Amino acid sequence: MPHTAPGHSVTIIVDREFGERLASLGRGVPVWIVDTPTNKPVAQRLWNDLPKGDHLTGITTFDALEGYSPERVFLGVLDVVDLHHGPYSADPPYTVIDVVGTSLTDAIVTELKEYGFDSFEPLTNGFRATRPLPVSAE
Repeated sequence: MPHTAPGHSVTIIVDREFGERLASLGRGVPVWIVDTPTNKPVAQRLWNDLPKGDHLTGITTFDALEGYSPERVFLGVLDVVDLHHGPYSADPPYTVIDVVGTSLTDAIVTELKEYGFDSFEPLTNGFRATRPLPVSAE
């Protein structure tokens, strides 16, 4: 199946100092960003300034313990993101994850393969993972 199958993308930001760059991201794509003193005020401002999104278009903050590496933060939130954007919650489910703030590691690839992701592309400050639509979503 081609990776251009209809689905949606999710952006996950584990960069604790992403801050104002959040405001420059395109609208209409759900963003999950780690809740930090740098990131939270920008998310709150955008929540107030922008029309209300839903779970498929809005900004969601999530907690991560201070000492966790960016890789561990990503691995820790993946299950929750999948719950909210996967085949049980979204039609169509997400087929692309753009991750900012951690590189593509063997542990991340192994975990993403468990969710059906089979194509991985390193990016400047992160990576992109794609998968075909799950069979039940077609």
